[in-house]
Amino acid sequence: MSWLVIHDPGPLTTIQDLGRPGHLRVGIPESGPMDREAFVFANRLVGNQDGAAGLECTLGGPRVEFADERGVAVTGAEMPVTLNGATAPRWQTLRVRAGDILKLGFAKSGVRSYLAISGGIDTPPALGSRATYLRGQLGGLGGRALRRDDRLPLGPPHTIRSGRVRADRIQDYPGEAEVRVVLGPQDDRFTERGIAAFLEGPYEMSPQSDRMGARLKGPWIEHARGHDIISDGIPLGGIQVVGDGQPIVLLADRQSTGGYTKIATVCSFDLGRVAQVKPGQRLSFRRVTVAGAHDLLREHQVEIDRAVEFGPFE
Repeated sequence: MSWLVIHDPGPLTTIQDLGRPGHLRVGIPESGPMDREAFVFANRLVGNQDGAAGLECTLGGPRVEFADERGVAVTGAEMPVTLNGATAPRWQTLRVRAGDILKLGFAKSGVRSYLAISGGIDTPPALGSRATYLRGQLGGLGGRALRRDDRLPLGPPHTIRSGRVRADRIQDYPGEAEVRVVLGPQDDRFTERGIAAFLEGPYEMSPQSDRMGARLKGPWIEHARGHDIISDGIPLGGIQVVGDGQPIVLLADRQSTGGYTKIATVCSFDLGRVAQVKPGQRLSFRRVTVAGAHDLLREHQVEIDRAVEFGPFE
């Protein structure tokens, strides 16, 4: 068996795959990558299946050592990458050999980077997934963030091809992001003035944000008749507005149910934008219809499937 050795874990690095659906009824969220698009690109660059386990690195990345030859790729937030001390590119396939050291620095823009390794990380699945759920101490490596001297088992290596993400699909994570939403399911519990304030924004990302939810601060959103409802299910990207009139976008590690009104839901293809907004930076919301969201999702999927180009190593 081959291993990935963690010499420095960085501020917060976890093992993630595409998550564990089907357990919300017992209070266990899907977890998985906060920026699904960047995660999938990293896996495709190294020839893995989209759901193979890799690393999610928050604000800064790890320093790792490889035990054999592999293909690796780094996508997501702009974290400087070095291979054996030399600058290495992001958003494309890199070839590493036994003893090589890869390091990710601190993010210049964006919040979360993804490191994929050909063969994937082969820790034991928990409820069918290797995704780390920190609050529940489930999945990954003991349900926790990585630590110095951790050794991660890797799956069997496979043929390495040189790949890169097309330049027009590489995200630059600007200081202010626009996020598309569908109003509801409880938009009728807000006044017209409250909905207008929500859509006019912008809202600032709070330092108290995490994988469970993005807490925002900005224009007050007025309720029509109170913020409490009978608890119901919370969709990924649902936007709760609690009693202080401020929105919270519920993310990968969200609770399964909640008793606060939800003014809107972030479209799935824009959730990665929310995950890449740093504390102190701002985002705004733009309304689309359900039919419009479906059209945008189909267009987005076509673009994703065309984004990675392969060729021989130079």
